[in-house]
Amino acid sequence: MSLLAKISTASDERSARLAGIGLMLVSVGIFAFGDTLGKFIVATYSVGQLLLLRGAAALILLSPLIWRRRREFLQLERPRLQLFRVVLSTLEVAAFFLATVYLPLADVVTYYLATPIFVTALSAIVLREKVGWRRWSAILVGFCGVLIALRPSAQTVSWPAMIALAGSMAFAVLMLITRSLRATPDIVLASAQFIGTFAFGAVLAPFGWITLTPAGLGLFVAAGFISVCALLCGNRSLKLAPASVVVPYQYSMIIWAVMFGYLVFGDVPSPATILGAAIIIGAGLYIFLRERDLGRADAMASPPGA
Repeated sequence: MSLLAKISTASDERSARLAGIGLMLVSVGIFAFGDTLGKFIVATYSVGQLLLLRGAAALILLSPLIWRRRREFLQLERPRLQLFRVVLSTLEVAAFFLATVYLPLADVVTYYLATPIFVTALSAIVLREKVGWRRWSAILVGFCGVLIALRPSAQTVSWPAMIALAGSMAFAVLMLITRSLRATPDIVLASAQFIGTFAFGAVLAPFGWITLTPAGLGLFVAAGFISVCALLCGNRSLKLAPASVVVPYQYSMIIWAVMFGYLVFGDVPSPATILGAAIIIGAGLYIFLRERDLGRADAMASPPGA
């Protein structure tokens, strides 16, 4: 290969990586906006309605891609594991939005930022993967960050906080399962998640149904559209650049959560939340770098609330 060709190839790779980073930042920003919109919606409508109508709008938007790749839906690897993944994904999304009814957005996102820490701990406990003392130390530090953000005491530990924490743990198991289903196309994984939330919403929605207004329906359609756009940007980002390059930028989610929480809901994060988030992010980034060295960084490639 000539020197000119090598320079051109290096330039193309650099451009692709920069585009991947840019798309990941856009994806995280859109996801954060979608989470904010979801919190705004569940202040008026039920979580069941949000899951149902958001899922319906997303599936309608994805329908051309689903139809084009329809044969891949009939050749699923490990169907039972796929079903378990959908159940976890549905419960995780429901837990996220239910927690936002009672907690500031930044608090909920902080608990979900601990997902990479839970993934690594569960990898050692469930999958028997070797985790050295450095990563165990980072896991313990990360858990300390969670406890600081949680502010455990008889007066401050609440069931919404427990729901958010349980949702983040479900999200961690979801990431582990996704790691083992790498052969499944992205469109199948994404569509299955929206199908799950749609079906669960259909069960829950009648019990807390609130009559829709045209403006309310528009909000639900927008929520579905935003989810699809964020997902497509995130997936494209991971195709343009390695996960080890773009995934750390997902931690910018906390910046968006604090900003949207303050501007839309007037929420001011407590010092404990900020300190806990900083510790969680530090521990998570260290774990991520170790996972990257071991070639498993793609296990953390999906933002919360997806």
